[in-house]
Amino acid sequence: MAKEIIESPSHALSEFELQQLIMLPGYKTKEMTSGNTDFSSQLTKFSAGQHPKIKLNFALLSAAMQSVTGSEMAISMAQEGGLGVIFCSQPIEKQAKMIKEVKRYRAGFVIPHTVSPDAPISEVIALANERSYSTFPVVDSGGVLLGYITKNDFDRKRHAGLTVKDRMLPIEKIAVAYDDEIKDNLAAAYEKLVEGHHGSLPIITRDGKLKHIVFKKDVDHHIDKPLAALDSDKRYLVGAAINTSDYRERTKAMIEAGADILFIDTSQGHTDYVKETLQFVKKEFPNIPIVGGNIVTKEGFDFLAENGADAVKIGMGPGSICITQEQIGVGRGQGTSIIEVANARDDYYKKTGVYVPVIADGGIRVAKDITVAWALGADAVMAGKYLAGCDETPTKVRTIARIVDGKAVEVREKPYWGEGSDKAKEWMIAGRYGQNDFPEGVEAWVAYAGTLKNHLAQAKAMIKDGMRKAGCATIKELHDKSVLQILSAGSIKEGGVHDVTPD
Repeated sequence: MAKEIIESPSHALSEFELQQLIMLPGYKTKEMTSGNTDFSSQLTKFSAGQHPKIKLNFALLSAAMQSVTGSEMAISMAQEGGLGVIFCSQPIEKQAKMIKEVKRYRAGFVIPHTVSPDAPISEVIALANERSYSTFPVVDSGGVLLGYITKNDFDRKRHAGLTVKDRMLPIEKIAVAYDDEIKDNLAAAYEKLVEGHHGSLPIITRDGKLKHIVFKKDVDHHIDKPLAALDSDKRYLVGAAINTSDYRERTKAMIEAGADILFIDTSQGHTDYVKETLQFVKKEFPNIPIVGGNIVTKEGFDFLAENGADAVKIGMGPGSICITQEQIGVGRGQGTSIIEVANARDDYYKKTGVYVPVIADGGIRVAKDITVAWALGADAVMAGKYLAGCDETPTKVRTIARIVDGKAVEVREKPYWGEGSDKAKEWMIAGRYGQNDFPEGVEAWVAYAGTLKNHLAQAKAMIKDGMRKAGCATIKELHDKSVLQILSAGSIKEGGVHDVTPD
């Protein structure tokens, strides 16, 4: 028989949050205002008395999934104070290109994509289609700015056979600013931008070479998001997933592209393969943080921590499209996993003086699940489905008729699939790691959620209110002070809409 049978049931995060567990109210002080509620948390390990290399101002990460995190999602997550993790289930060069796209942004200063004056208009059209924007600076072979070309400067059909120089706006008609007068001061650039009556401002050197472009919409984002996640050069932070197969080549490429942190992407992190990957990265690239996972036990946490992981991901099977537990009978409820691994983290800190953050990966359905995951002990939360309906994911919205409450209604939705699904593994003939020949994820649809900015604005408001009413102003206080209680079936009914006639 098995070595041990644990008779107490493991719990899903959803059971703790909505059906079985609730945070009790705590003492709320006058100082505990909405503005003082702090979502920040360490993302990488640190020793007692020191600071982590990476800290997030909003302890939320978007999952390394094809249907969730491309460059646009990663940029938006960083603007919100969180982190996007670019998926590795794609060719190395494509993933590196996504990383580079995120690192082009420097707190409002963008390293632009340029075109040659001799390039055909058809090339500009192709670039506009690929990149979803249509303003391109024109430079010569030495990088000197010659002008601009935008979608308003040509007709796609009439001018397709012409070159950029035939239709571009010359530099004499463009407002520019010099880098030595701006000196990386975004406020100064913004003043020039407003005075120039244009949506963008080229920053050039005194010898005319293009250095950056400041777009009004990016400045607005930066001013509106003072807690954005930035590196030491004020560029957006971005994570890159790697696997346990081509990690040698992929790791090097991701670091060269500018990735700030690596995530080992595997459903079972307590293995020799993960150990070898961790040891390789720590030896060859000691300055790049790496997150190990996924695990759901104390033994798994200790294993990853002792082999150099800078953080640990928790979760095996809790995702809405993950069928690992169903397929192979291995896994654990996310609530129980967080509790055990968070306790292991605390024990490890007491024993070694090194704090290794833990990330709850999966099981997030609504905003309150994030608060509960933090309260159970997670330092940060990684979400897939919860973010999959946002505009910024790499997928397209569709409108379809569905039956809702017995009525046919048109709904907007976006596709969502697991990294262990057949769809995710199409890019490699042999499967994601060259081993499983059966799916561990499915394909589905999720409700359209609009922009990430609006989606998370509502989430943050609900999380803040929940934290304050629980008497906690920080994630650390949730760890130390929050009180949770299991609800009976009657209490669950009482806490919802009841004894009324729906409209």
